[in-house]
Amino acid sequence: MLLVLQYDGGAFAGWQRQPADRTVQADLETAIEGLVGHRLAVVGAGRTDAGVHALGQIAAAALPERWQPEVLVRALNAHLPPDIWVASACRMRPGFNPRRHATERTYCYRIGTDPGAASPFRRRLEWGLGASLDPDRLARAARTLLGEHGFQALSAAGQPKTHYRCRVLDAEWHRREDGGGWEFWITADRFLHRMVRFLVGTMVEIARGRREAADLDALLDATDNQAASPPAPAQGLFLVSVRYPTEWYAE
Repeated sequence: MLLVLQYDGGAFAGWQRQPADRTVQADLETAIEGLVGHRLAVVGAGRTDAGVHALGQIAAAALPERWQPEVLVRALNAHLPPDIWVASACRMRPGFNPRRHATERTYCYRIGTDPGAASPFRRRLEWGLGASLDPDRLARAARTLLGEHGFQALSAAGQPKTHYRCRVLDAEWHRREDGGGWEFWITADRFLHRMVRFLVGTMVEIARGRREAADLDALLDATDNQAASPPAPAQGLFLVSVRYPTEWYAE
């Protein structure tokens, strides 16, 4: 069964189960255990970090056939804590893996640039930068990301991979409708650990005139992150959606 999850990541040490800290995966597995009577492993589409939120995280678990999707959604939401919510559920074909079979992922990063960004109610869900950003520099930086590039220098170190290339399908900055700042939207076939946060941190430095636009081009050719700007704070990042080929859906 595929589950579409939303959660406020502020109180979690990330998605992945940990021995002592609270995680989204552990809370979801506990809720499912309360329904079926035994522990079932839940696999997520991605391992969001501590403080990162989700509007469309995907999780999958092999639940008994008797559970209809609509009934399961109601039952899980009755068992889950208030900072996790199951938006929908559907049956998938045997062999489906939400991580391996994803073809696209979309993230959004929110930044507050107005004085109200200092509000304690906003700081939980955005980067309260409180400083203006040059729109032309933001747009140019986003265009640089389109296509296939190596992102080893714009991601966390110490993650051995067979390759560090990702294909960015869309990358755009938009002014927020509430007038409070900016949103960065990016869709790619895959993402490296903390990649979006490193991208935002570097692009913000470019938009504030603290770095040259050409620095981003150079980072896309580099093999370590020593020249990258510090990653943007976790609380501004949202996993928005994950896409899969239609043939994996059973209904």
